[in-house]
Amino acid sequence: MKKSILFLSAAVTLLAIAACQNFKKGEGGLEYNIVKDAGADKAKAGDLLSVDMIVKSDRKDSLLQSTYDIGLPQIVNIAPDSIPGLYAGDYNSMFKFLGEGDSAVFRLNLDTMAAKTGQPKPEFADKYVTFTIKVRKHFKKGSLTDSALYAQIDSYFKGEIEGLKKAEEGKLAGYIADKKLEPKKTASGLQYVVASEGKGNKPAVGDTVVVNYTGTLVSGKVFDTNNVDEAKKSNSFNPMRKYEPIRFRVGHDPVIQGWTEGLQLLTKGSKATLLVPSNLGYGERGGGAIPPYAPLVFEVELVDVIPGPAATPALPVDSTATKK
Repeated sequence: MKKSILFLSAAVTLLAIAACQNFKKGEGGLEYNIVKDAGADKAKAGDLLSVDMIVKSDRKDSLLQSTYDIGLPQIVNIAPDSIPGLYAGDYNSMFKFLGEGDSAVFRLNLDTMAAKTGQPKPEFADKYVTFTIKVRKHFKKGSLTDSALYAQIDSYFKGEIEGLKKAEEGKLAGYIADKKLEPKKTASGLQYVVASEGKGNKPAVGDTVVVNYTGTLVSGKVFDTNNVDEAKKSNSFNPMRKYEPIRFRVGHDPVIQGWTEGLQLLTKGSKATLLVPSNLGYGERGGGAIPPYAPLVFEVELVDVIPGPAATPALPVDSTATKK
């Protein structure tokens, strides 16, 4: 839990730094402010950096990416200038200012990028994209073979993922305490809070359920929702998607175990919060925006229960849930 608090504190600090800048002018329209120079060697072509990074555009509600959402750093490979398409002042150039322990803020000029690369400017920004970066670790290529260098990266990331595993229980407990929840807990480790009780039947294996939902990390980051307003609010809106209730047959269609179990605890019309540990969610691998060993929070509404074949046997569900 302490580790996640430190990450959050670091993210807040970096955002505060980014809000008040005195930028220096660099090549290719790149602007930069070295917030901290730890005095270490700077990255060179062939090196890799492990960084925490927040990326924002110059528009309102402009957060594009943050490594703090998932609690894992990003690995940046410093490419040689000889690669076609690279130019002084581009994304690759930023990291050559940095070494282990350094932090800085960069503004990448999109007009220069379009002129140098011949590519159109991205639609998510007007003139600048801002990168607020803190370097955790510098992996130096030197005389190392590629296999030796990437063995170091592999070992490093295994340690980072082990840290997520150890922090999971504390993250979920912290979320419950912060939200002042009093969830019930099943034998599997699933926790849930019924906000409003429906009046219909509970679904069983073989039934089809119709569900409204929003899924978040314990940080509050929305990773999936069928609510169009929530999708727009969280900058996750996809114009190609139909925002409608999800339908699946319990025990037959592939969903996470936390949903299969949790929805069988609810009556038709219920609204509830499902607190899903990673072993009932996406496990040690994660998926997409979901990191390894991530506890998940789902706000769900069981809109309808459509009975399945009468002969379909039901899986046992822990109906003797107790308060945590």
